[in-house]
Amino acid sequence: MELKQEMARSLLKTSSLSVRTKLLHQTGLSLYNTSHGFHEEEVKKKLEQFPGGSVDLQKEDSGIGILTLNNPSKMNAFSGVMFLQLLEKVIELENWTEGKGLIVRGAKNTFSSGSDLNAVKALGTPEDGMTLCMFMQNTLTRFMRLPLISVALVQGRALGGGAEFTTACDFRLMTPESEIRFVHKEMGIIPSWGGATRLAEIIGSRQALKVLSGALKLDSKKALDIGMVDEVLQSSGETECLEEAQEWLKQFIKGPPEVIRALKKSVASGKDFPRMKEIEEIIEEKNSICCHQNGKLLKKK
Repeated sequence: MELKQEMARSLLKTSSLSVRTKLLHQTGLSLYNTSHGFHEEEVKKKLEQFPGGSVDLQKEDSGIGILTLNNPSKMNAFSGVMFLQLLEKVIELENWTEGKGLIVRGAKNTFSSGSDLNAVKALGTPEDGMTLCMFMQNTLTRFMRLPLISVALVQGRALGGGAEFTTACDFRLMTPESEIRFVHKEMGIIPSWGGATRLAEIIGSRQALKVLSGALKLDSKKALDIGMVDEVLQSSGETECLEEAQEWLKQFIKGPPEVIRALKKSVASGKDFPRMKEIEEIIEEKNSICCHQNGKLLKKK
């Protein structure tokens, strides 16, 4: 066994530098920047004005992190400060070299109801709403690129943005009484954190269209049937569910951290390439049309 692990370490060390560099550079990379009209520091200043709740991170010696959305008085809805704290925790996890797995859950036996609508309404303008969407897409893209195998532990309800967050995890587990529901259509909006695209990748475009356009309530049986979740846990209690989820995750994180992390990076790289390529093509197309020089609009060569 020790010989196999040493061989694996040696193989990782001698891998092509270009491949390793490509994978490493993806961690911490965002979808949007100033070239898209996105100014992160300005968004952060606005979000700081809306306190409430917290995003907590516990790192276990087993290599499993536990990320808890903690705002139970509002069904763990994201306040402005929680948006910021989620990004902070993602950055912390990017630098956790001993980590192998991550469980995302909500406090007090429910997952999350998405955004705190009071904070969203207070942002005011459509432009503010767009920048918040870009902020969360950036954060969840970095979350998806974490070299950790992630699991959403859905207890109680995962609604709206909470449902979208579950799609950013590699796996999803539900309790017998829990539900996932994309309620966006009933609110006159569409998923804005990238959840629609990820949902289609998970269950297929036809099923995703049914789920989104029908605002369907996915109980544990339905979610399991369509491939939305990977397993329904036996437990319902908050502590017991977490223990059961940890045991479920351990089967996928056996082995040295560098091997598990490299596997996750390889898979994340393959999934993310088409999305990044599309964004690059849009930017290139925009830049190829024209540039402004000396007060004249010139065709770019």
